Amino acid sequence: MHGALHKYLHWGAIASLATLIAWCLAWETIVAPLQPGGSWLVLKAVPLLIPLYGVIKRDVYTLQWSSMVILLYFTEGVVRGYSDTNPVSAMMAWGEAAIVCLYFICAVLYLRPYKKAAKRMAKELLEKVNKVSLKK
Repeated sequence: MHGALHKYLHWGAIASLATLIAWCLAWETIVAPLQPGGSWLVLKAVPLLIPLYGVIKRDVYTLQWSSMVILLYFTEGVVRGYSDTNPVSAMMAWGEAAIVCLYFICAVLYLRPYKKAAKRMAKELLEKVNKVSLKK
């Protein structure tokens, strides 16, 4: 993968994750909280802080697991997008789902060269093991 594209995918993952954190905080405190003055649902932003440092540091493992965990936020966005009766809250829900999609795409495409390299290394190792076992 071209170096510049890889860099943009990394920055896209960081930006979309940070945006999702801010989006959730704004949604549940200011824009359309379930209760006037905010709700405990604002705490949903806290788990998103856990992978942020690893994503910034390009930790492959963090990008892998966070790309799966973030799909919970996509689910919430779609469910609330369809079910919220407050149109502003529904719009925030669809926005959440869109931001999650951006993160997921950036993370998966960023990880693609690492996955290919791991497959190649596993294949080479398997070939070496097979050669050694055939010699015995």
